[in-house]
Amino acid sequence: MRRYDIRRPDDGLRTAIQAKIDNLNKPKGSLGRLESLAAQICLIQQTLEPRLEHPCHLLFGADHGIERQGVSVSPREITWQQMLNFAAGGGGVNMFCRQHGFKLFLVDVGVDYDLSSCNAIINRKIAPGTQDFLYGPAMSHDEYERALAVGAEMVDACRAEGCNVVCIGEMGIGNTSPSSVWMSLLGGVPLSECVGAGAGLNDAGIRHKLDVLTRAVDKFKATAQGDGGAEEVVRYFGGFEMTAAIGAMLRAAELHIIILVDGFIMTACALAATRLCPEALSYMIFGHAGDESGHRRLLDLLGAEPLLSLGLRLGEGTGALCAYPIVESSVRMINEMNNFDNAHITRYF
Repeated sequence: MRRYDIRRPDDGLRTAIQAKIDNLNKPKGSLGRLESLAAQICLIQQTLEPRLEHPCHLLFGADHGIERQGVSVSPREITWQQMLNFAAGGGGVNMFCRQHGFKLFLVDVGVDYDLSSCNAIINRKIAPGTQDFLYGPAMSHDEYERALAVGAEMVDACRAEGCNVVCIGEMGIGNTSPSSVWMSLLGGVPLSECVGAGAGLNDAGIRHKLDVLTRAVDKFKATAQGDGGAEEVVRYFGGFEMTAAIGAMLRAAELHIIILVDGFIMTACALAATRLCPEALSYMIFGHAGDESGHRRLLDLLGAEPLLSLGLRLGEGTGALCAYPIVESSVRMINEMNNFDNAHITRYF
């Protein structure tokens, strides 16, 4: 695996950052989560005057072999159909990117359809979907490395445009299944507590999904794949789009870029990324607590405090994009609010 030089932000500025926040003309702590968010961003950027520049959204698309087992209510052709919809500007992700000024990068990492004629989609296809992990690893070691590299490459493309805040999303029918397995194996949570309805399974569908995933995990453990560590868990069960997202998160952290994390799928990717490189967590802002079963538990595993709770479960990065104005408000707070001295207001805390 490529080694990432990720370090926690230097904590030396923390006292000065807190003093600046506390001296804004307001009761101490009265802007709550905005204050801790501003402090995190200041530490990431190592400045008392943070900026959000050229925000970018990366959406990785790929299909999953495990979808063939009927673990999703949606058929796999939805993946390529939605990728074309995004390319035409008609998705939820397009709307929010337009609203908040994000540049959208659509990346085909492994969609089971030829999208090469669509100029709006970046072709980085590794294969037309992963293998079915009920029977063996979803991807080879080489495919795993290539998927990580695609994610890092796309972050480098964002940085080249002056970006210092990146949002990451996904499109891949069936990807709640690997997310549930990652949550269980990397988070030490019983699989039954990790499996939910995904795009809309009924109770019988959820039971079938749990049965399939249980058999897959049992096979993985019985065959003692690798050392059973985070890298092997990611490779054995993951999707190309999810592994690319991990690569993007790790590269963004390496470059001290703010990472906006979306819902259940992307939080599972964040868990995997932090199991590979724990320091990456310092660069992550979690957009929302979604409506997929297990997402709140997954956030708790990371000690994450999401900004929104709107019952969202669309994916694509939409929940994180919705949260962006709150991030922007925290930066405006620390940069634009007057302080007690300049405003000639007596401190009242």
